[in-house]
Amino acid sequence: MDCDGRVSGLLRRNLQPTLTYWSVFFSFGLCIAFLGPTLLDLRCQTHSSLPQISWVFFSQQLCLLLGSALGGVFKRTLAQSLWALFTSTLAISLVFAVIPFCHDVKVLASVIALAGLAMGCIDTVANMQLVRIYQKDSAFFLQVLHFFVGFGALLSPLIADPFLSEASCFPANSTANATSRNHLFHASRVLGQHHATAQPWSNQTISRRPPKDVAENHVSYAFWIMALINLPVPLAVLFLLSKERLLTCSQRKPLLLPADELALETRPPDKEDTSLAPKFQPHPGQEDLFSCCQRKNFRGAPCSFFAIHITAALVLFMTDGMMGAYSAFVYSYAVEKPLSVGHKVAGYLPSLFWGFITLGRLISIPVSSRMRPATMVFINVVGVLVTFLFLLIFSYNVIFLFVGTASLGLFLSSTFPSMLAYTEDILQYKGCATTVLVTGAGIGEMVLQMLVGLIFQAQGSYSFLVCGMIIGCLAFIFYVLLLFFHRMHPELSSVLTQDKPLGLENSECYQR
Repeated sequence: MDCDGRVSGLLRRNLQPTLTYWSVFFSFGLCIAFLGPTLLDLRCQTHSSLPQISWVFFSQQLCLLLGSALGGVFKRTLAQSLWALFTSTLAISLVFAVIPFCHDVKVLASVIALAGLAMGCIDTVANMQLVRIYQKDSAFFLQVLHFFVGFGALLSPLIADPFLSEASCFPANSTANATSRNHLFHASRVLGQHHATAQPWSNQTISRRPPKDVAENHVSYAFWIMALINLPVPLAVLFLLSKERLLTCSQRKPLLLPADELALETRPPDKEDTSLAPKFQPHPGQEDLFSCCQRKNFRGAPCSFFAIHITAALVLFMTDGMMGAYSAFVYSYAVEKPLSVGHKVAGYLPSLFWGFITLGRLISIPVSSRMRPATMVFINVVGVLVTFLFLLIFSYNVIFLFVGTASLGLFLSSTFPSMLAYTEDILQYKGCATTVLVTGAGIGEMVLQMLVGLIFQAQGSYSFLVCGMIIGCLAFIFYVLLLFFHRMHPELSSVLTQDKPLGLENSECYQR
């Protein structure tokens, strides 16, 4: 059976759980992108200053990181994983529905923190479940999974846009009324908000609170629409729970298998049963971040085992951090000298960036079935370096800024799923790669946004591209180190002969 036939056969056998995990990541995308365009309306709703509303971003990012680190707790059984996904996706719908009633910034930050926890749990559990089901063939399905993040992130601002307030709720004598929406978004992504007073456009808006009822706020309708759009996702998870017969409240024994699946458990594995076998295998290595650090997981492991986890996480620390930092500050870079792009034109840059991330993930779906994940990551990292190099060379060219933004979105788009598939393949699905990589990416997105923002404010706009180039170089260096540690790691062939994952004896998609 050729590679395409193999992948399609795996998908047919696991269609419902796969579609469910993909839809769950759509919820993740909806929730990750709504704060940016609605920030000014939420600030008016809560009557808060810029430093106060910045805590909403911080609470989301911090709790997303915590949720990612703790998400592995729910891996022990299929029931725990599905109930965690159901609770998380339902919580996201409830958060969307409740946000319009949050008129205090502390309450709003608490509600957004709950959404962050749900997003972190979704990130770890959905990635982990797809890797479990497809193992060596997971690269293709992970690409589709992360496409749905981009799709949700694109849809969320489009839903919000018709309901955003045209009139400003800030005092008429403020110098930043015309551009406050975009500036507030990007400035608020910088967690060290005490430095924001150095910006001339923020001198008045930071120190003043908007008066009540200056402008009517219709953004509530956008949140309620997103809550309704997201509601079928927890229902899909509930339907999968029902199909797997996991809705019963009490079970005296482990869930009994149907007759046909029981037969699979009692006879030798067949090459064609690759999609069903991983579902019933124990996965002792996939733990939460804290369980990964237990001493029992270190016994007998070579040094390369730990080095692979660390270097792979550092690659995603850099690339995901760069993705967050670039989307947050490319607008501010464009409107500053020497480019001095108009605010309306510069406003298209973040949308262009996310649009090409989504397009890149769509393109990566067929490519991943024909190209090894290691090759895709190499192309991505080198492409990021080349893009930043040209952005530095043509830093005075507005047209190339748009071209470079699109190119950067394409190259960053498939880095995470390709790296996850590559690392799990190296470790033969016996490490803590999914949890460690998701946590590393979350830390990078939070830390590098803050670091790049502080350097941007202190050193000027050109430092934005320099930071991107440095981060890209570090990502490339860590990837080279990962390749080196892969060569040091015990040969996969010897591992396969001793402890071979079911149905992977003659995998044709990623032969070395």
